Amino acid sequence: MQDLAKYIDHTLLAANATVSDITKLCTEAAEHHFASVCVNTGYVPLASELLKNSDVKVCCVVGFPLGACLTEAKAFEAAEAVRRGADEVDMVINIGMLKSGDLDFVRRDIEAVFAACGKATLKVILENCLLTDEEITQVCEICRTIKVGFVKTSTGFSTMGATEHHVALMRKVVGDEVGVKASGGVRDRETAIKMIEAGANRVGASASVAIVTGTATKPSDY
Repeated sequence: MQDLAKYIDHTLLAANATVSDITKLCTEAAEHHFASVCVNTGYVPLASELLKNSDVKVCCVVGFPLGACLTEAKAFEAAEAVRRGADEVDMVINIGMLKSGDLDFVRRDIEAVFAACGKATLKVILENCLLTDEEITQVCEICRTIKVGFVKTSTGFSTMGATEHHVALMRKVVGDEVGVKASGGVRDRETAIKMIEAGANRVGASASVAIVTGTATKPSDY
C-alpha cells in the first residue's frame, strides 16, 4: 500500500515521555511524513514549534485515558490545546455515563468538546473493548449527527485495542460522513493494512516507523 504513512498518527502518550522523546517523535514524523503526531496536551506547544515548517499535524488527547472528568474540564483542555497549536483533538467519551444509559449526557459531552475545538478536527474515542456493539453503534450515531471528524476505537490503555470487527462496525454506522481511527495494538504493517481494509482511514500507533519500514518492533501500550 502506497502512502501508508499518511494514514498514521505517530503516537507517544506515556507518562514518562521526556522532551527528548517528544523531539524524536516529531523528527521521525517529519522524516516519514506521518499524518500527525499524537501527544498529551502538555507537549502541544513543543510539538507545534518543532513541526511548524512540516506537513505533519499536531494531535493531542483530552480527558485521557478514562474520559470520566467533568465535561467543562475536557472542553477547557481542548480549547487551550487548540490555542497552543493543536490541529486535532482526540477526546475520550464518558464511558460510565454511556454504560448507565445516559445518551443525552454522552451527546452533550461530545458537543461541548466539539464546540471548544473550533476549526480543529475532533476525534471521539469510544474504548470499544468496554462496550457492546449496541453501545458502539449508539455513540457512532451521535458522532455522525454532530459531524465530528473521526470516531476512534481505543485509548490503547485499556484491556484491548483495535479489532477489524469494531472498525468495520464503526464504518458501517458512520458511513462516509465521519472518519474512523484504529488505535491500540497496531504494531506492524500487516495489522495496519488490515485495519485500513476494514474501514479505517487513520491509524494511531507508537510503532509507526516499524510499520512503514517493515521492521520488527517490541510490544507497547499503544
